[in-house]
This record gives sequence, C-alpha cells and structure tokens, in this order.
Amino acid sequence: MTINEMLGQSGVLAVLGMSMVFGFLVIMIISITVVGKIMQATGAGKIAPPAAPSAAPAAAKNDAPVTAAISAAVNEYRKSN
Repeated sequence: MTINEMLGQSGVLAVLGMSMVFGFLVIMIISITVVGKIMQATGAGKIAPPAAPSAAPAAAKNDAPVTAAISAAVNEYRKSN
C-alpha cells in the first residue's frame, strides 16, 4: 500500500467521521426544537409561581442564641487556626 492510498483512506475516514458527527448534531437540534415546541404547546415548560411563605415554626422565631453560639464557635476556630 502506497502513501497516496493511505492518505486517501485517511481522508475518506475523516470525512465520514465528520459527516456522522454533523448528522448527529442536526438530529439532536431537530429533536430539541420539536420537544421545545411540544412543551410550549402543552404548557409543561412553565414555571409554577412560588408558594406563599408559611408561618415560621416557633423554634425558628427566636434564633438569636443559635446565631450567637455559631458566631462564637467560628471565632474560636479562627483563633486556633
């Protein structure tokens, strides 16, 4: 097999590989577009509005001692390192 034949086969293989990747990308773009249109038509792509905030539990209303304890722990950690 000569160098020209090997270069010819390499070129054919490269073109074949690139065309297969291009074909896959075209199919993927078409699929995504179709799914997007279906979701818009059915309304499945809409984001639900956030729920109204509920009342906080009794334990979460008075969290000042917890905040103070966490702050003290962080300060002690920073002093030691």
